[in-house]
Amino acid sequence: MGGNDEEGYYCSICGGIPPDKIKTKRVLINGKDTGIENLDWIFEEVKTLKTENDSVLTEEILKRVKQFNYVPTKITDEYGRALLAEYKKVNNENGLPF
Repeated sequence: MGGNDEEGYYCSICGGIPPDKIKTKRVLINGKDTGIENLDWIFEEVKTLKTENDSVLTEEILKRVKQFNYVPTKITDEYGRALLAEYKKVNNENGLPF
């Protein structure tokens, strides 16, 4: 991978962000494909809470998502529902309990 500390970290082939450095995941929220920064990290953090309560999971996911992403107040509930569904999907694919 090319670049130095002053220039940043770029792919030496395409000049873009190397795939291992991309931290944005796409989630369908309110009918729109929405990029969420640090979603893998957020889900890992929430998983450590060891709860299956949907309200608690949604609250904790949103709290962390808001640290890195803008969440419009008018559609916060839609964000919560979509992110909870994605959290459950990711954990089910990995064969892990919530």
